[in-house]
This record gives sequence, structure tokens and C-alpha cells, in this order.
Amino acid sequence: MLPNSQTLKPSNSPTQYHSINCNGRLVELDTPKIMGILNLTPDSFSDGGKFNSEKAALEHTEKLLKDGADIIDIGPQSTRPHAEFLSSKEEIERIGNIISQIKKNFPQALISLDTFYSETVKFGFNEGIDMINDISGGQFDPEMFHTAAKTKLPYILMHVNPSYEAMHDKIKFEDITLEVNRYFFKKANELLEKGVKDIILDPGFGFGKTVEDQMKMIGETEYLGFEKFSLLIGISRKSFIYKPLGKSPLDINEETQKLHMKVLEKGARILRVHDVAEAALTIRQFCEKNKKC
Repeated sequence: MLPNSQTLKPSNSPTQYHSINCNGRLVELDTPKIMGILNLTPDSFSDGGKFNSEKAALEHTEKLLKDGADIIDIGPQSTRPHAEFLSSKEEIERIGNIISQIKKNFPQALISLDTFYSETVKFGFNEGIDMINDISGGQFDPEMFHTAAKTKLPYILMHVNPSYEAMHDKIKFEDITLEVNRYFFKKANELLEKGVKDIILDPGFGFGKTVEDQMKMIGETEYLGFEKFSLLIGISRKSFIYKPLGKSPLDINEETQKLHMKVLEKGARILRVHDVAEAALTIRQFCEKNKKC
């Protein structure tokens, strides 16, 4: 069982870095890793429709890996506000052979599947995925935690509101860091009890949180989560960065890399990004500066 969430201590010391077992492949997180985003959707907010064919998806995967991605995060369904809602069957049809083709053409690539459906996870597992990225924390499909445990894959646990319909409803929490930690405490224990061995925590930037609370989470990253698990940060092209600046999602790279550096300094081990080359440079600068990699 995990410690009480109200007694957390900062988790950014070198002793807190962990390894994860990805389909029998041990991945060490002593050096921060990059998760490159591969959206197969026609309606994602910044790159919808660009990579939703097998040829385009493979070409983009090649670029992500060349630029420095360690993990390819495949998203068959957009979760932006007012996006088209797909069933698991539709997700699977949209994925098609892309997972198996990536495995065939880029065997070194780790593949994460971004879905909140257990049936999509089962399909992805049979195709060769290496980890599960569930934005719902098991709240949109009651079979998700059980399925994750059966696969024995690492599971990314994200903080989000309790339902699909409400996931983008803005809530002003009394203490966002404490609220996220309470959620992690409850959900991580459920996963451990089911038998999930490797859990990665994602605070859920861009999902139902005010700009102020999201900036507070950036500033308090070292207090998010537990010493037992590693932290993933996904702030790439998020509106809490670009809207206050009056910019577009594609024009905030400089600001995003400054925030990436800040969360790396505070213990983040995986960055989920669209702009891989820029994130790779930030990680190199972090490693050179801190001599931690």
C-alpha cells in the first residue's frame, strides 16, 4: 500500500528513478524519456488529419524516432473539447495494422496506446504495444484495470474528472496538488491490488483544470505523486500555455521548453510531446547542467 498522500515529500532525488518492464524489455528512467505523439485522428486540435493513414503514420513515426523519441504514443481518438466520440470498435478499425507495421519497421520503438477502452487495449496488446496510456484512470471502462493487470504492461494513470462528458469541466480546487495526490493514492492502490506492477503518474494537464491550477502544478511538480512511481508530464501545445499569451498552439515552443526544463528539475521522467527534437535538446541541456543522466 502507498503512504498517506498528505505526508508526501518531494520526489526528485536520484534514488526515486525507476525502471519499467515493457513486454519483457526493462526500460530505465534514470535518463528522462520522450514520448512522441502519433495522432491517428482527423480532429485533434493541432495535427488532426495529418497522420491518419498507414503511410503517413509510418513516416511520422520515423521522424519522431529520428528526432529522439523513445516511445510512440498512438492515439486513435481525440480527447480535445467537443471532439468526435468513438467506440472501441471504431478505434480498432482506425488503428488497423499501424501498431504491427511500426513494430515490423521500427522494432526498437516502444509503443504506448492512448485509449480508455479495455477492448482496444486487448487488441493493442495482441498487436505488440508496450504500455497503456489511459486518460480516464479506469473511470470510463470498469474493465480497464483488470485488463491492464492481465497484460502486465506499464499503465499510465492520469488525473481527470470522473466522466467522459465532464472531463473538460473546469474545477477550481482548494489545493490542486493535494487533490491530484488523493486521486493518485486511491487509484494507484486499486491498480496495485489488481496486480498492475508498473504505474506511471500523469497529473492531467489540459483536463478540467484552471490556468492558475495548472501553473501551480508546474511549480509543485516535485510534490505530485509518490516516491514509488515515475511522473509523466504532457503540456505540449496545451491551451493553458498559449491562450494567456494570445498565441497559437504551434507558436509556444520556447515557452514550452522552459516549462519542460522546470518539471525535469522537479523530477519528471517522461515528457509527452509533439515537438520531439526540441524536447530532446531540453533534456540534453538538463543532463549537462545537472549531471544526472
